[in-house]
Amino acid sequence: MDILLSGIGGAMGREVLSLARDGYRSASVTSGVDVSRPVIEGIPVFGSFAEAKNTRCDVIVDFSHRSNTFDLLKFATENGLPLVLATTGQTDDEREAIVDASNRIPLFFAANYSLGVVLLIELAKKTAKVFPDAEIEIVEKHHDRKVDSPSGTALAIADGIRKVRPEAENVIGRNGVGKRTKSEIGIHSLRMGSVVGEHEVYIATQNQTITLKHEAHSRRLFAEGALDAAAFLVGKGPGLYRMTDLIEL
Repeated sequence: MDILLSGIGGAMGREVLSLARDGYRSASVTSGVDVSRPVIEGIPVFGSFAEAKNTRCDVIVDFSHRSNTFDLLKFATENGLPLVLATTGQTDDEREAIVDASNRIPLFFAANYSLGVVLLIELAKKTAKVFPDAEIEIVEKHHDRKVDSPSGTALAIADGIRKVRPEAENVIGRNGVGKRTKSEIGIHSLRMGSVVGEHEVYIATQNQTITLKHEAHSRRLFAEGALDAAAFLVGKGPGLYRMTDLIEL
């Protein structure tokens, strides 16, 4: 499986490259795109997708920045290439473009490439359904270099809960004077040090609290998930694929 790695010079790009070189999923990073143009032995790295137009690969894996979304989708659709989109923080317009592109190419899009997070979301949904009157709060923690807030994963957890509580609404942070409403899903972001990623969901009634937590110990787990997704996409038809497609729930 030959991969064009977008964002090859970033922290996650380096994790994917390292994992592929260790033989995971028989993946081989054969080219890269990165505005910083890092020099990587044996791999041509282009500064833009326009420069990469003649490169050959089986699938694109993207760990770059949401500002590349339109150029990335244009390149993938024009070349008929499957795309694993592992960058978060897209605007509404960019998300619409992602859905539109999935009508033409196989496109894997997830807020978090950890299978453990998929299970966390499913458990949160089930618990919220069992306790329909419980109050729900989500707390996420990341390193001090993360630029988007709340995290895409925290929003994905809230989206999952709203499937069983359609009346619920996100409340990002909390300030001022006034009681919380029963329909709130509170979402709180902490940025500190080198925290890879932690997500906690509190589901509380007046008499008990259920706490669900996922903690990432290494960025490598997200690289594994992205390569799992890439292997899954090869040979698939157009469509928008999610982490739940990788596991039976």
